[in-house]
Amino acid sequence: MDQTTTLGTPRATGGNALLSGWEYRSIWAAAAGVFVLSALVAPRSLSSSSVLSLLSFSAVLIVVSVGQTLVVQQRGIDLSVPGAVTLCAMVPPLLISKTGVTLAVALVGTLLIGACVGLVNGLLVTKAGITPLITTLAVNSLLLGVLLTYSGGLPSVAAPPALVSFATHQVLGVPLVFWAAVCFVAVVAFGVGSTVLGRRFVAAGVNPAAAKSAGVPVDRYVIGAYVFGSMSAALAAILLLGYLESASVRIGNDYLFASISAVVLGGTSLAGGKGSVVASGVAAVFLTQLTQLLLTAGAPTSIQLLAQAVAIGLAVCLRTLAGAGARRTG
Repeated sequence: MDQTTTLGTPRATGGNALLSGWEYRSIWAAAAGVFVLSALVAPRSLSSSSVLSLLSFSAVLIVVSVGQTLVVQQRGIDLSVPGAVTLCAMVPPLLISKTGVTLAVALVGTLLIGACVGLVNGLLVTKAGITPLITTLAVNSLLLGVLLTYSGGLPSVAAPPALVSFATHQVLGVPLVFWAAVCFVAVVAFGVGSTVLGRRFVAAGVNPAAAKSAGVPVDRYVIGAYVFGSMSAALAAILLLGYLESASVRIGNDYLFASISAVVLGGTSLAGGKGSVVASGVAAVFLTQLTQLLLTAGAPTSIQLLAQAVAIGLAVCLRTLAGAGARRTG
């Protein structure tokens, strides 16, 4: 018998099945709305070049947001994303130039570095009992320090040509990096929503105490979420490195607030358990197009941040009001 049944967690608690809930439908409407608004206010933001840029940049944010979603589902938060993205974007070219390894080895090494970062985060949270906020913030600072030491203070590095070729290649007129992000979301959504492991993962986040009583190894799922989250940041860094054709020591700065925003807008509960990586992915596209719309309209950075904050505030308020109404009618 599936242990999650004992916990009262239905099969439709994760992944694609979550799209049937109102918490996850609103972001689809918001995404459609921002594209309609773009067509009316700033048509240039929907030009062919702008759309290609949108798809490429949103692919990176999608991958990061998927990892952040799984961490939040385990009642955590990963503030080491900027350091992980920056370090993992700089590592492949530095590793190739310093050691002469092949690109494939450098990329595998980068993903392993991401896994190690997540393992450190997970162990500190579960075994040392340090809060996720403090743990991941400290690890972020550590990663940036390691990067500055290893890079020797280099402000930027060039991406390997083969990686650039992959990241800029198009299939059916769509950047290959976007297809990669879509496949990534599909695989993770299936794993969370349609497997026993995924249902136990959700159960561990919904009620850790009950999950432990049912024999679910909660700490393993928490550690696994952090490992996967950091590996997602590493993968996103690789895609970003190839698309931008270079990496700098500030390349990851934009992905902390954006990834958390995508998780919130996508409807994932900050209390843990319930969440949808698909909705987080759609939210990443929404945020990227919103930023592109504001840039095309000539809005300064302050207005861009304000618009994102308003979008998050509205999403939370609407979700709270809808939840209250659902409880009254239920």
